[in-house]
Amino acid sequence: MNIIRQLALLCVATALSGCAVPFYWQAIGGQLQLLRKRTPIEKLVDDPTVDSALRAKLSSVAAIRRFAVDELHLPDNKSYTTYVALDRSYVVWNVVAAKEFSVDPERWCFPFAGCVAYRGFFARDKAEQFQAELAADGLDTYSGGSSAYSTLGYFADPVLSTMINGGEQYVASLLFHELAHQKLYIKGDSEFSEAYATTIEEYGTERWLTVHGTAADIERYRQRRQRGADFGKLIAAQQSRLREIYASGDPPETKRSRKGAAFDTLRSDYAAVKSRWGGSAEYDAWFAQPLNNATLAAVATYTRWVPVLRARLETRGLDGFYADTAALAELANDERAERLRSWAAAPVSASE
Repeated sequence: MNIIRQLALLCVATALSGCAVPFYWQAIGGQLQLLRKRTPIEKLVDDPTVDSALRAKLSSVAAIRRFAVDELHLPDNKSYTTYVALDRSYVVWNVVAAKEFSVDPERWCFPFAGCVAYRGFFARDKAEQFQAELAADGLDTYSGGSSAYSTLGYFADPVLSTMINGGEQYVASLLFHELAHQKLYIKGDSEFSEAYATTIEEYGTERWLTVHGTAADIERYRQRRQRGADFGKLIAAQQSRLREIYASGDPPETKRSRKGAAFDTLRSDYAAVKSRWGGSAEYDAWFAQPLNNATLAAVATYTRWVPVLRARLETRGLDGFYADTAALAELANDERAERLRSWAAAPVSASE
């Protein structure tokens, strides 16, 4: 079955399921554009007429890809063996929404990806239009650009120009994350799937730096990862505060007032954490934007389960971790969450 027919059938399946057909047509058009523009990385690296800086970056991508397969046991397929130059800063813009008095994100369901906590658009104006429609319906909203995404192995995803300008370590982190999605992705559980990919990303990046970086590189990355963990704790604490407020019997006006005060508390807590970081401004831009339930959810989707998964990986080793998480994939969502909570509560031995 050729690519166009596969995508057309995807749109038909969406129409029959009652989802938004216009949304899928823009997704199909964006995906086709990427697939049609792919050029093998090997061909570009061997072409002396190609810019030398680009050739060097793509050579590094090939090495990172091989490391992902050999050292992290990630899928060895055609993904990230081709390259596409884009004329924009991001490949997709993701929209997240949540009700005014809920920390849980709205979910949209698709034939192959299952139900997810965001909706992606290949054009920024389309994302902003959709965001405005949701806001008009009274929802808290957030929209942000992404430099990479995964089709979960349904297509051979290319390396994009948006992925390679952040430096070698950034590229490694992106590739490890996206390939992890191809190894294990649980439909309908964005929080687990993203935390799983983030855990492999962080573990793989540190291993990559151990081989290809310096001691200073590793230390900088560990400090950045610690700041990320601290940030995740701030988000988790804020969501806990808001859950209590939203579950109260207070009238809407009181809930709104308490909600605003809770976000003031979050900013104060950040100032204290930032001081412990020595004044690092890494998250200043995030805190400078309007904050609401959706901005929190956009972060929590990626961070909630990372600490427990990272602890499991460090204790069980990579192969044991893969076996454990594959078993988790067989559980229902609520059973999986309960198992993860049990992992957090009880220590595990390497031989378990």
